[in-house]
Amino acid sequence: MALDVVINASGDVRMIYQEEIDPHSLGQPTIRRGSHVEPTVEGSWTADLSPVDGPVLGPFPIRSLALDAEIDWLSRHWLSP
Repeated sequence: MALDVVINASGDVRMIYQEEIDPHSLGQPTIRRGSHVEPTVEGSWTADLSPVDGPVLGPFPIRSLALDAEIDWLSRHWLSP
């Protein structure tokens, strides 16, 4: 997966955290949760994007699909305001 780093005119940096880059190398980071990927009582998975005022996605039959949906939504709706 490609790592997108968005820098606005004020110099603020926004990215979806991945271990390929240390956010400290870009300055003093403020790291916050973008979502919660959790199992349901039925055994499927959801991606709750409420921490960034987004929807709950799913249910998905496997966790990796919920993670993919989470990253896709964050990339399209949160990364570039």
